[in-house]
Amino acid sequence: MNHAATLPLRALAARVLLAVEQGQSLSQCLPPALAEAGDDQRAELQALSYGACRWFHRLDDELTGRLNRPLRRQDRIVHLLMIVALFQLRFSERPGYAVLNETVEACRALGRPHLTGLVNGVLRAAEREGAPTPGTDAARFSHPAWLVDKLRHNWPDHWQAILDANNAQAPMTLRVNARQTTREAYLARLADIGLDARPTEHAPQGIQLAQPVPVDALPGFADGAVSVQDEAAQLCTGLLDLHPGQRVLDACAAPGGKTCAILEACDGLAGVVAIDESADRLSRIDENLDRLGLDATVLQGDAADTAAWWNGEPFDRILLDVPCSATGVIRRHPDIKLLRRESDITPLAGVQMGLLEALWPLLKPGGRLVYATCSVFPQENHRIIQRFGKQQPDSRLAMPAVAWGLDTGHGRQLFPEIGGHDGFFYSVLEKPEP
Repeated sequence: MNHAATLPLRALAARVLLAVEQGQSLSQCLPPALAEAGDDQRAELQALSYGACRWFHRLDDELTGRLNRPLRRQDRIVHLLMIVALFQLRFSERPGYAVLNETVEACRALGRPHLTGLVNGVLRAAEREGAPTPGTDAARFSHPAWLVDKLRHNWPDHWQAILDANNAQAPMTLRVNARQTTREAYLARLADIGLDARPTEHAPQGIQLAQPVPVDALPGFADGAVSVQDEAAQLCTGLLDLHPGQRVLDACAAPGGKTCAILEACDGLAGVVAIDESADRLSRIDENLDRLGLDATVLQGDAADTAAWWNGEPFDRILLDVPCSATGVIRRHPDIKLLRRESDITPLAGVQMGLLEALWPLLKPGGRLVYATCSVFPQENHRIIQRFGKQQPDSRLAMPAVAWGLDTGHGRQLFPEIGGHDGFFYSVLEKPEP
């Protein structure tokens, strides 16, 4: 049994925000805060933390305008506490008086009693006057200015829709295990227990739920009937064009959703090798394989350092889902808005190109490599493929005709869609037979 939280809920949320500002992801800093919260507070703490990150740039713009001068660096946590309170005032049903009272109490609990008057005054004015009209696109769309500018430059016809989609809650999407059941049969099972769901538009095994539910509420989840996976991420198996007898490499495989999708999509593969650098995340691959009753060779290692792990036997298919800016999944990870820097993109493109160059020799003549990112930046996507094609004469673009995404000339770009899939990029390369 968990005891009452050592700190009030809003103080815990402010500490989470501070940890994000200092470079930790929500997946790193939220679990310890949730462990500290009372049993009945965890869902609200998670909602506050995600919501304050999602709307941070708009709320910060408003708060900065309401302060005569910035707080001292050692009082930064109180600035973030007021951001949490503003999030509740602007985006929740919580009564204003309760938000004010509880925020003042949290300010005291954080050891800043001398700032309670300021907190009270600023929030009273915010409640009385309502939200100001944002003065910049960064504040209006609640994204860092560099990201807004880069999207506007790269996608002049789509940037606003991308930013709006980033601020919407992502749906919960499932992948039906084709080895166990059909999508139609599983939709019927969901209907039987009163869960509203529909087939995804592009992924043949995908189901989108009208409302998210805990995985243990999904029929057959523990026995491997379904997995949670976004529709865009599911599209890789069709592009791989899998056939029995093939050897498949899933590079950068953790947490294993695509490894499992590959094994579900084609019975009789000669073998699937899943490699990832992170030992912690490799255990997630094993857990997913166990739950689904699937078998793969799981290796820890740097996919680019092939000499350290490759046995010399070439692969018929390679899925290269590269580390990227994750700008296509901001709606699922709103802390990316605070963590990502424009200066990250060029080094990431270097890593992506390095992985492509390192793994290409492992592909059999006649084989196929699928390059994937969850980014919306051309620098990480079609420009990588364009550059690789110029320097690699034995690579041929082989993107099949598909009904989804925008044709970039070197692959298909999916943008995040409100009520639909995440942002993803896919390109298909083939190595001609000699």
